[in-house]
Amino acid sequence: MNRLDASFTFRQTRHPALDGARGLAVLAMVMGHALDALLSPAVRDTPWVQRYWELRGITAPLFLVVSGWAVVMALGTKPGAARESFGRRFRRALLLLFLGYFLHWPGWGAVRDLGWTPAMLSQVFMFDALQCIGSSLLLGAVLLVLTPNRWARLGVLLALAVGIPLVSPTMWGLGEHLPAPVQQFIGNGEGSRFPFFPWAGFFFAGAVTAHVLGLLRPGWPQGLALLAVGGALVWLTRFSPGEWTATSAIMVQYRVGQGLLVLGGVNLVPQRLSALLAPLGRLSLWIYVLHLPVVYGWAGIPGLSGRVGPTLGVPAALGVGAALLLVCYLLARFLSWGRRQALPWRSGSTTLNASLSSSRASQRI
Repeated sequence: MNRLDASFTFRQTRHPALDGARGLAVLAMVMGHALDALLSPAVRDTPWVQRYWELRGITAPLFLVVSGWAVVMALGTKPGAARESFGRRFRRALLLLFLGYFLHWPGWGAVRDLGWTPAMLSQVFMFDALQCIGSSLLLGAVLLVLTPNRWARLGVLLALAVGIPLVSPTMWGLGEHLPAPVQQFIGNGEGSRFPFFPWAGFFFAGAVTAHVLGLLRPGWPQGLALLAVGGALVWLTRFSPGEWTATSAIMVQYRVGQGLLVLGGVNLVPQRLSALLAPLGRLSLWIYVLHLPVVYGWAGIPGLSGRVGPTLGVPAALGVGAALLLVCYLLARFLSWGRRQALPWRSGSTTLNASLSSSRASQRI
C-alpha cells in the first residue's frame, strides 16, 4: 500500500471500501432528508414509504461504524502511530464538535426569548451526529494513545463497544436531574438526536471490528469476513430478549450488523463501481454541513422544510434532493480545492492517506 512516486512523495492509498460506504451513506442521507422535509402527508402514509423509512435508519449507524473503522485502520501497524497522530485527531474532534453545535444554533432571537432556562440550553447544546462522532473520536484518540499494546487496545475497544449500549438505560436514569447540556450528551434531554449513550457504541463497534479484521487484505478477504460478522450479529438479534427502545442494546447490535453488511458488500463489488460513490464519501463532512441548513433552516431562517414542505410528491421531492446533492457536492469540491491551495502542506485524509513533502523525502534518500 506504500509507494514512492517520481516526485518523491510518500503516500498511503485510501481504503477502497470506506469512501464507497461513506458515499452510499451520503446519498441516502441527503435524499432521505429531502424526502423527510418535502413529502406530503398523503405520500408519507403509503406502505412503501414507511418501509423506506425503516431502511433509511441504517444511514447514521453506517456513518458512525465507518468513522470508528477509519480511526483504527489509519494507524496501520506502525508503533507509536496513535501518539504521532493524536494532535491531528484532537483537532478533527474539536472541528466536528464546533460544526455540530454551530449547525444547531437557534439564533440570538430565540436565545433572548427563552432566557437562561433549561429549554434554551437544550436548544444551544442539542446533541446530534457530529457531536457524537466528535466526542467518540476524542475519547478514542486518547484511549488509543494509552493502550499501545494490541491486546490491551482490543480489550478497551471491545469494552466500549459492548458496554456503552448496555449501560445506556442506567445513564439515562442517572442524568434526570443533571444540567441540560449534560442531559443532551447522555441522551435523556429533550431533542437529543444522537446521544453518546448508546450511539457511541456504533463508533467503537467499527473501531473494534477494524482492529480484528484490519490485518485482512481489503477486497474479498475483508469483505467476506465483514459479511460473516455482520450477518451473525443480525441473526443473533432474533434470539435476544427485550424491547427495541432508544436505549436498546439489541437495536445497536442489529444496526451494527447492518452497517458491517454494507461495508462488506462495498468491499466485494468491483472497485470501479465503489469509486463512483467515493467522491461523495471523501467530502461527506462538508456535504453534511452544507445541506442541513438548506433543508431544515438555521438560526431562525427557514429552510426547504419551512418554505416548501411538506407538500410535494415523490418525483418532485427526489428531483429537489438530487439537485441539492449535486450543488452541495460541487460547492464542497470547490471549498476543498481552496483549502488545498491555502494549506498545501496539509494532508487531506481521514483514512489511510498521508503525504511527505519532496524536500523531506529527498533528505532521507
